[in-house]
Amino acid sequence: MDLEGLAGLDYCYLVTTGRKTGQPREIEIWFGLQGRTLYLLSGGGERSHWVRNIAADPAVRVRLDGRWFAATGRRVAPGMPEDRAARDLVFAKYQAGYSGDLTDWRERALVMAIDLRDDEAEFAS
Repeated sequence: MDLEGLAGLDYCYLVTTGRKTGQPREIEIWFGLQGRTLYLLSGGGERSHWVRNIAADPAVRVRLDGRWFAATGRRVAPGMPEDRAARDLVFAKYQAGYSGDLTDWRERALVMAIDLRDDEAEFAS
């Protein structure tokens, strides 16, 4: 499946499983897409609930333009080439259309990767 056409969307919708409740938790979030991996920056770092939920259960769902995908979330190792590339990808996508300066956010945020599985999942919205 070709995902290039989805890269320009403003947001993706990430559904994690609540680590305490076991209930689905959906957020709307900025993303960068490289191949079959979405990169997300958590300004709240490890304090963000969605990051904590992924740490407890990396199986997630992602909605892009009304299409659902099963995926696996993971933290990107700081300082590695993937970390720098992800920061630059997301920053480049959003900085031009944002009224403020996202440089500090780009450098301080925690980078998370969402690896889409080969099969598009059939989920109810």
